[in-house]
Amino acid sequence: MPRMEANGTQLGPLELVGGHWAVGDAARPDAHWVEFRPDGLHQREPDSEGRSVPWSRIMSGIRLTWGKHSWNPDHRGMYTPTGMVAGRDGGWMHMTLRHPYEDHQLRFDQHARPYRAVDALRLESLLRQLSDEGKLHLLGDPEWVGRAVACLTGGTNSRLTQRALRRVATEAMATAGPGSL
Repeated sequence: MPRMEANGTQLGPLELVGGHWAVGDAARPDAHWVEFRPDGLHQREPDSEGRSVPWSRIMSGIRLTWGKHSWNPDHRGMYTPTGMVAGRDGGWMHMTLRHPYEDHQLRFDQHARPYRAVDALRLESLLRQLSDEGKLHLLGDPEWVGRAVACLTGGTNSRLTQRALRRVATEAMATAGPGSL
């Protein structure tokens, strides 16, 4: 499997890598990460071709958890007093799939760099809102994601209410436009 090079654009665990957006450390050859592709999410794993989840199968909002195991609900949001994601054991993207209906998780390994809580929560809010509006396919458009990420990065680690997170995700989607897909 070829190693992908990062270009420095990021939002929490989301990073532009080799022309695709990926959640997790795609630069490490032994890592797990999730790519956003035009046809859906693609789980990349060491020594495997990975597995794909088409956008049309994802029926409910994607949420992120942190930790070594996907089933540990205590790691839903572990953050440090300085506003960073706590722990270095990786993370999980959780979603509900249709046809057949099932709960599904995709694993990703964290980067060496720390993630700001506000960035991780804004990413999760964007994923949830795109799902709610039936627009997850926009994640397969790297330029669209880049415009949305540009709107979501920066700012302070404050105003982390659900209402504020929804508002910033709505603004990022509006600024990013309709997308080319």
